[in-house]
Amino acid sequence: MSTADNSILGLRLPTDPRWVDLASLSLQEILTDHAFCELKAATQCISLVQIYPDKMELVSALSPIVTEEWGHFRMVLAEIKKRGYELGRQRKDDYVNLLLQHHPKAVPVPDKLLHKLMICALIEARSCERFRLLSENLEEEDMRTFYHRFMVAEAGHYRLFVDLAEQYYPVEQVRAAWQQWLDIEAQVLNILSPRGDRMH
Repeated sequence: MSTADNSILGLRLPTDPRWVDLASLSLQEILTDHAFCELKAATQCISLVQIYPDKMELVSALSPIVTEEWGHFRMVLAEIKKRGYELGRQRKDDYVNLLLQHHPKAVPVPDKLLHKLMICALIEARSCERFRLLSENLEEEDMRTFYHRFMVAEAGHYRLFVDLAEQYYPVEQVRAAWQQWLDIEAQVLNILSPRGDRMH
């Protein structure tokens, strides 16, 4: 069974097959968007460390992820340069923005971290699923290998955020929050049309 199989990741909906076809025709745009996704992932981990410096398990777990995500950005940037592409500008991420709109406003302050970690886990899980699709469907063998490496990394990151949540909250509470966010993500995907120039 694939590392990015939806039954393992828990995702409610598979990616629309049209996305894969569109993405294969828009490799430059996908690489640009992917590069900025890695940059934003590193920035998000830094932000969590800055907000929660007292949570040493979180600080210790996310510090190497910052380095890894920055390394991923450099890998994608190298691929862009190798192909003679320009990096281009960062694009608006409607998927992430819609998820963030559902971040509960009325939860107790101690529970805010739980939802931040769930959103991070969800983004990593969806990225993992889409990297799998690219690794299986792109024509170039080198690019299939390229995206397989990212798929494996994102699967580990998804699990890390869930594991961190379970260090700070009861397992039952984490599982309930995860199911809630899976439902929200399915609603978000139903709103969005598949775009071949975006990772999400």
